[in-house]
Amino acid sequence: MELLFETRRSDSSWVDSVWTCTSEQVTAMTSVAGVRCGLVFWQQDGRAYAAVTAPETRAGTAPVPEGATFTGIEFAVGTSLRVMPTPALVDAGVALPDTTRRTFRLDGARWETPGPDDAEALVERLVRAGTVIRDSLVGEVLRGRGPAVSGRTVERRFRAATGLTRGAVRQIERARTAAESLAAGAPAGDVVADLDYFDEPHLARALRSYVGRTAKQLREGVGGPIALDLESAPISA
Repeated sequence: MELLFETRRSDSSWVDSVWTCTSEQVTAMTSVAGVRCGLVFWQQDGRAYAAVTAPETRAGTAPVPEGATFTGIEFAVGTSLRVMPTPALVDAGVALPDTTRRTFRLDGARWETPGPDDAEALVERLVRAGTVIRDSLVGEVLRGRGPAVSGRTVERRFRAATGLTRGAVRQIERARTAAESLAAGAPAGDVVADLDYFDEPHLARALRSYVGRTAKQLREGVGGPIALDLESAPISA
């Protein structure tokens, strides 16, 4: 059983990454905590579907449509949809109605369903229409710039734009980076040092909470299908 993931980084300031996935005899997977909103499109048995994806605060188990093919767009942190406030979407997401193989409906308009090579073009159209928006302060803070507003204002705007606190964003991103490093063969001790975990038990707790895997499982590539692109390799059961 496999989920075949491929992910590419985007050169758009509005998009973090674009991914594709095919499910082969998979009906469930481990969903991994994440900090971004996005859009996902998939086809199964000749029918088309679309949904808004949202930040997730913990690892869990999610159903997978068997034999489906997916195209997903992950927005940059702080980017969201005008008609769907991110705080209301956290740990949920929303299915979009009236989806066909060629089009989907969002924000009162019909848009052409993208392939992986058309993702940025779609997002640019959504930006021009005012459907996709962002708070530039979030990006500035994540790049280490000190905004000319109070810490309380920064925290309030972080929550409004991402549905999460700055601390939660940092912890989730760190755990995902740790998982990728471990899957690539890095020793747990090196990951602890490189990512400023207190010790290996601290790393283990973060992986359990946010990734749903142990360091050993990540290094050995076991534990079942997981919604994380680890070097664009098949994730086997």
